[in-house]
Amino acid sequence: MSKKYFSGLILCLIAVFSWGGMFPIMAPALKIMDPFYFTLFRYGSVAIIFTIILLITEGPKAFKAEGQSLRLWIFGTSAFAGFSFLVFLGQQIAGSSGAIIASIMMAIQPLLGVLVGWAYRGVKPTIASVIAMIIAALGVFMVVTKGHPATLLAGQNTIWAVILILLGALCWVIYTAGGADFPKWSILRYSTLTSIYGVGSVIVLLFIATTFGWLKVPTVSAITGVSGALIYMITFAGVIAVFAWNMGNRIVGSINGILFMNLVPITSFVISIINGYKVSAFELAGCLITICALVGNNIYNRVMVIDDF
Repeated sequence: MSKKYFSGLILCLIAVFSWGGMFPIMAPALKIMDPFYFTLFRYGSVAIIFTIILLITEGPKAFKAEGQSLRLWIFGTSAFAGFSFLVFLGQQIAGSSGAIIASIMMAIQPLLGVLVGWAYRGVKPTIASVIAMIIAALGVFMVVTKGHPATLLAGQNTIWAVILILLGALCWVIYTAGGADFPKWSILRYSTLTSIYGVGSVIVLLFIATTFGWLKVPTVSAITGVSGALIYMITFAGVIAVFAWNMGNRIVGSINGILFMNLVPITSFVISIINGYKVSAFELAGCLITICALVGNNIYNRVMVIDDF
């Protein structure tokens, strides 16, 4: 194994460990501040950091949309408004098990990517991918219900939490797929411009919601109360994770890199257990089933690629 390839693996690990830790860390923060204003503080700061780095490295010309403003707005809003709003609202609704459910949903993003590729680019999923989706869905169902299917309809809003988190995960997949539409742009440029457009949407939505009384501007004490979570989400789960992930995937390849997403729920499980969350046997089994489905689909795709050659 070359040093470069090894460094790519380390970068992927840094990214997924950072993302795996963000759900348990967000659990107490969501009890203090709503996920909407938290999104503004988080991604507003990330957009500023990206902007400064892009200005220094590529200059003012890199900020020109080149006639792609609508696409940048769609993809940016999907990622920096849709993902964060929906996923963390779902986690908040789910309560104590929200971190586990959210992390499992993040792990099935590769399979959601298959559906997006089919709808957006006309690439039909293989039979193996369809089977993997069904098995992964079974694993997610086990994690969500903990062996008690009636909880989905027992008035605990669990089903709504799952739907919101799933839609949020889909938003991030759409954003990731959109990056392929800008092959001549650097990863930094795409990340920066989409974050600017996305945060613009966040500001507009928050202004409307606050004006109509649906949301309230957080107090200084609330902002102070989530300062630790904000620092983590801006740095580790934001700027560092995004750059590490994109750079690591360029080195090891997307087929190898996507396997690391399986570590997101494992990381969340470990941190949640350390924090006192009691994981049931059904949750553990569901997590393993979902991961096995993803790994199996990945291995099948590897074999098919080799056979094509």
